[in-house]
Amino acid sequence: MGINYLQELPTPMEIKRLFPLSKELAQAKEAFDKEVADIFTGKSDKFLVLIGPCSADSEDSVLEYVHRLAKVQENIKDKMLLIPRIYTGKPRTNGDGYKGLLHQPDPERGPNMHEGIIAIRKMHLRVIQETGFFTADEMLYVDNLTYLDDLLSYIAVGARSVENQEHRLTSSVCDVPVGMKNPTSGDFSVMLNAVYTAQQQHQFIHRGMEVISDGNPLSHAILRGAVDQYGTNIPNYHYEDMHRVIEMYKERALANPAIIVDANHANSNKQYKQQTRIVKEVLHSRNHSEDIHKFLKGVMIESYLVEGTRKIDEYCYGKSITDPCLGWEDSEKLLYDIYRLL
Repeated sequence: MGINYLQELPTPMEIKRLFPLSKELAQAKEAFDKEVADIFTGKSDKFLVLIGPCSADSEDSVLEYVHRLAKVQENIKDKMLLIPRIYTGKPRTNGDGYKGLLHQPDPERGPNMHEGIIAIRKMHLRVIQETGFFTADEMLYVDNLTYLDDLLSYIAVGARSVENQEHRLTSSVCDVPVGMKNPTSGDFSVMLNAVYTAQQQHQFIHRGMEVISDGNPLSHAILRGAVDQYGTNIPNYHYEDMHRVIEMYKERALANPAIIVDANHANSNKQYKQQTRIVKEVLHSRNHSEDIHKFLKGVMIESYLVEGTRKIDEYCYGKSITDPCLGWEDSEKLLYDIYRLL
């Protein structure tokens, strides 16, 4: 086989022993997770905003960003709940480019997965310890989830992973909301099939063990836009799109039907400043339709300290090295605009 074994990696249990979540913070997470769950079950009418960098590439700049978020959260907590995106692994369309902190804890050096596993654990833990936020990350690889599962309050499954059976089955193990993005083709049936699968019990292989999952009733749909056969981005955040998903939800026996709209990616054609307009349109649709108000639980926004994007060798503190993001000033204004529009 064309494979070279480089090093044995620590187990999740070993990493958790080295970098534990304290008993007090574990109790705080239970309360935070209940607040998030109440949004998806309809017990709370708070609006969820998953916001942060496309990729969490630097511990210091990410922490500065989340500290700023914490100040805003205090002012909007009666109507909104923020969850910082701490995305530590990045899918790459053609396999090239920066693959996230897990692969490269130092973006300017080569990959080192051992250091990366430690780096992602430390970053999430430091955010929790310093800001009181619990975090969101993408389940890019199912094996990585168990290094962070006691820290995360939200998990996303990306457009390229949503058809993968292992991602779907592993989502059925999780006890926090798992958002299933529509695939890059845009097929809503694929997305909702993933939601259904994650909500069921399954017996399968997980990290070398035969396991039975409980099923995850908080699995739900994320609309992120699509790409047609010519490579053209097709948005799916419009009023009609959400109603189509709602009708498909009603045809299926799914618990806690819910929609999150991803304002970037194919929905914005990666024109990051369009996120502001898209979020406002989504909120207008929510205010206009009783069904959308009931089903739409929140939005995803890509945002960092400095707007735009850069190459790895063009260092700029707090600027994305993957997809372009809103800068802090526009992000802060948008969060307060959301608050006023709710």
